[in-house]
Amino acid sequence: MTFWNGVLWLHLLAMAFFVGGQLMLAAVVVPVLRGAGERTAIQAAARRFGVGTLIAFAVLILTGTAMASHLHRWGDSTLHVKLGLVALVGILIGAHLRRPRSRALDGAIFLVSLAIVWLGIVVAG
Repeated sequence: MTFWNGVLWLHLLAMAFFVGGQLMLAAVVVPVLRGAGERTAIQAAARRFGVGTLIAFAVLILTGTAMASHLHRWGDSTLHVKLGLVALVGILIGAHLRRPRSRALDGAIFLVSLAIVWLGIVVAG
């Protein structure tokens, strides 16, 4: 395994946590706990995931920047679109911190995250 394979692995691991965690919360945790009337548990799970999300987001930015530099991708227009969506997710996360119960923000973050994953596949190909 080379250093750059390790950087890619960290990038993919952080992406899996970020996007997979959103899917798990939306599809499983929130519906089950909401049905059981466990609002406190939902808030605790969301807070805990939020901390992990910030760490994953930082890892994604650091590893993505390193790989783009190493692979000389800064001129790639697809990467520019992806970076614009990353900035949008950052703004949406900031808005979500102010309005944590907004389902519209939850959905927007998830959909934009999926678009970022798609563009990451395109850039890597």
